[in-house]
Amino acid sequence: MSGSTKPVASILGIPIENIFANQLLFDTSSEFAGFGVNEPTSRSGGKPTVVELLRKTHGYKTVVMIGDGALAMARKLRCADLFICYRGVQLREAVSVKANWLVFNFKDLINSLE
Repeated sequence: MSGSTKPVASILGIPIENIFANQLLFDTSSEFAGFGVNEPTSRSGGKPTVVELLRKTHGYKTVVMIGDGALAMARKLRCADLFICYRGVQLREAVSVKANWLVFNFKDLINSLE
């Protein structure tokens, strides 16, 4: 799970084991180098699979996804109920116009939730 996800999960009272997030990898000069491959969300079709797993395992009626690219796919597949577009890394206009909420950095998201 991404280090930025933990504070948001804590504020919302979401157990860490219920969070599935891509691990961001950075090179020695702090440039984005890709995603870790251990999380199921990093694989093609992984996000809808995780959402279905969470719904079936825990009976969740509401699922929220946060991201900058998969939201368009998630909305199209209707696998999540609320989509928060994170625009802090890359602006994807096609995703941001379909999101329920736009967030430019996790600090703003955390402040809104407190």
